Amino acid sequence: RTVEKGDVFLGNANMGAGSSREQAAEVLKYLGISAVIAPSFAGIFYRNAINLGLPVFTIDKTLMSMPALVDGANVEFHFDVAELKILDDATCIKLIPLPNFLKELILDGGLVPHLEKRFQQEGSSS
Repeated sequence: RTVEKGDVFLGNANMGAGSSREQAAEVLKYLGISAVIAPSFAGIFYRNAINLGLPVFTIDKTLMSMPALVDGANVEFHFDVAELKILDDATCIKLIPLPNFLKELILDGGLVPHLEKRFQQEGSSS
């Protein structure tokens, strides 16, 4: 009930473990979560999130104990530079960046829109 569009979800290690269905990532995207950040992800959850266009970034596990990383913290997420800024104390946390091909896939809205875009481009160039 308290989730707002643009919120960032901070998860624990092995985020998404036990959720082999894409609905686990889909509901986060539906709620308007702008990114899921965790020290590590379960493989199926990670791939489902990427396929749905939900940004998932890993954070160095040593940063998880920062006092500013608390529920309800006022943050800004910057996808392009893989950075989380905590506005309350102006702390910038560098996340582990995604490879360019995954960034492009997410920016296209997920796997299906990305493939549709690619097929259209390939079809128009022939």
